[in-house]
Amino acid sequence: MKIPDENRLIAERRDKLSALRERGNAYPNDFHPNTSSVELQRRFGEDDTETLAGVDESFSLAGRMMAKRVMGKIAFVNVRDGAGTMQFVVQRDNLPEGLYQQFKQWDIGDIIGGSGAIFRTQKGELSIKPSQLRLLSKSLRPLPEKWHGLTDTETRYRQRYVDLIINEESKQVFRTRSKIIRFVRDFMEAPGREFLEVETPMMHPIPGGAAARPFVTHHNALDLDMYLRIAPELYLKRLTVGGLERVYEVNRNFRNEGMSTRHNPEFTMLEFYWAYADYNDLMDLTETMLRDMAIAVHGGARIEYQGQNLDFGAEFARLSVEDAVRGYNPDLADTDLWDIETLLGACKTRDIHTEDNWGGGKLLMELFEATVESKLTDPVFITHYPTEVSPLSRRNDNDHRVTDRFELFICGREIANGFSELNDPEDQADRFRAQVAQKDQGDLEAMHYDSDYIRALEYGMPPTAGEGIGIDRLVMLMTDAASIRDVLLFPHMRPEA
Repeated sequence: MKIPDENRLIAERRDKLSALRERGNAYPNDFHPNTSSVELQRRFGEDDTETLAGVDESFSLAGRMMAKRVMGKIAFVNVRDGAGTMQFVVQRDNLPEGLYQQFKQWDIGDIIGGSGAIFRTQKGELSIKPSQLRLLSKSLRPLPEKWHGLTDTETRYRQRYVDLIINEESKQVFRTRSKIIRFVRDFMEAPGREFLEVETPMMHPIPGGAAARPFVTHHNALDLDMYLRIAPELYLKRLTVGGLERVYEVNRNFRNEGMSTRHNPEFTMLEFYWAYADYNDLMDLTETMLRDMAIAVHGGARIEYQGQNLDFGAEFARLSVEDAVRGYNPDLADTDLWDIETLLGACKTRDIHTEDNWGGGKLLMELFEATVESKLTDPVFITHYPTEVSPLSRRNDNDHRVTDRFELFICGREIANGFSELNDPEDQADRFRAQVAQKDQGDLEAMHYDSDYIRALEYGMPPTAGEGIGIDRLVMLMTDAASIRDVLLFPHMRPEA
């Protein structure tokens, strides 16, 4: 049985740890590497045996012992550090008296350090020949038996530390994630854009900036219920009122909603606001950002995601909500798209849930989400969202039923949401009141009335455009990850029994 075997191995390793403690400090902290596997490959990866023989340096490297082959007086050890893997060729006669016998008792998974000369084996592998060897951290739990591939997804998510030890592919995903976030900052702050990175509160007295159910916490000193941030939008727009005309934040948001392959209650967004710009400017900027990002990450504008070939070098399509619904529902005529009875009938025939208090805009969006969204594979900006479902967006000058808003869809997933901001304080106040009425009727995701935000708008906000881009979903695209859990180091999970 697996569990008894594991318990036996753990017991054996605990016995070894006890012996180490009797000899002295079992967890030393005085070994300092002076190189890494990547640095050694960079410096000496092309050098031959003769050239390496002339290198008069001692190299100290530390990492986890991932493989160990003892062959009498010599052993070959694969040591994985944070950058890659380096081989140690451990020879009894090259070590202090008795150390080789101790080394033979060390286990796969132990963290070790070694210092010695660089050389190339007869098989041509760049290696270190340690003249000093240290056990730095005893591993009490054995690594998975098939350490070359931890495939159980729940174990990978719950024990990310094991996943990172075992799966180099997982490490690469999170290196790419870091690269993407660094790219975003460089892109936003580049000459000609020069957005200012800011920080806004993560605990709000009033949840706002998105239609979502918040997490509730309590501030003991103030004896006040507060809400974890569902979006930084209203705070960032306050800064625009204050004269910070181009601001952005890479922020963590929290929404008390369900979990799926594309939803996690805690997630990362890029959100930015741009004075004297409109939603068309945002779409242009977003298209450029994703194109440049694909090139930075993959070396070209074409990527593959879950078997779909995507070309970020091509111009992104732009399609209104009405045109999209009409295109995928040819039985609906132009005059039907705002007729409530017709929309209710269309929803009913498609088994789409409706509520009695929904207007034409909400019904139209339900049709869009049920019949269109999943079919949007190539990058496409869906524009002109109904005013009814866009309480913070500026109304379109030619049709007040819709707003100057878009969402970017790729492979059936919303990647970005942006719009020309509503800067009319009286219109905004009316829309907040409409949201409060919806909340009173049982809509748990409807917005609260934020009187301070209205006060800020009354001082005057310049014409502004703002956008939020989901970092997690971008990373999914750029790393070909099927689930959001694959790109979060510690995704939310149900507690273990």
